[in-house]
Amino acid sequence: MDTLYDRALTFRALHRSGTPLALANAWDAMSARLVEHAGAPAIATTSAGVAWGLGAADGDHLDRDRALELIARVVAAVAVPVTADIESGFAGTADGVAETVRGVLAAGAVGVNLEDALRDGSAPLRAVAEQAERLAAARAAADAAGVPLFVNARVDTYLRAVGDPATRLQETLDRASAYVAAGADGIFVPGVTEPETVAALAEGLPVPLNVLAGPGAPSLGELAALGVARVSLGSAVAEAAYAVVRESARELFATGTYTALAGRLDYDDLNGLLPRR
Repeated sequence: MDTLYDRALTFRALHRSGTPLALANAWDAMSARLVEHAGAPAIATTSAGVAWGLGAADGDHLDRDRALELIARVVAAVAVPVTADIESGFAGTADGVAETVRGVLAAGAVGVNLEDALRDGSAPLRAVAEQAERLAAARAAADAAGVPLFVNARVDTYLRAVGDPATRLQETLDRASAYVAAGADGIFVPGVTEPETVAALAEGLPVPLNVLAGPGAPSLGELAALGVARVSLGSAVAEAAYAVVRESARELFATGTYTALAGRLDYDDLNGLLPRR
């Protein structure tokens, strides 16, 4: 039988520099099934899409229990490994992060994203030592459960434009080094797609590099050539889906027409992707 341990190993093996794992991030059971049906070897959730779908703002405003319930629904909907974006760990302490990771494993996911952004207004990012402690707690919780959880440490130096641009690359690499020492298996640096910087990050990291892509970013093949091991679309897929909602509603109320719905998916095709009692 396929076990959580087996799925975790399968997911780990998908991270190869130069042959990136492509992740079109999902936010509910149906979006996960659609991504899987398109041929994805793994599913990643988007914390923003998940939070919005559950009626909360992104950025540490969703409570842990609701997030874990959603992760479990996504896992149950697909046959491929699932990695969950858990924002800052849905906890204020390292012990709380460990509790969240135990919940993620109970839900059946085999990877997490854990970010170092700080949203209390005191600083843009957590202190390196504090974030390292939180990552170490996540690693220890997974190790205690006997599951090789893929801990993807997100470094928000570029996304939040932290510090001097001239030293930002080194700051990112320094943070990444501390996070890897604490138990991170990969480093996620959203907010940077400039080829020279991406290549420098890939070369300077001892673990797989994950970047965030979208319109205007280099293609998957170009990122592969730069040494990237994982490419995520993040919240962009959910944002595009919600754009259709807004456009179709505006059109309906403004002109009484329905052209925004012309590209919709077939009802039977969608319905057939989910189980029936």
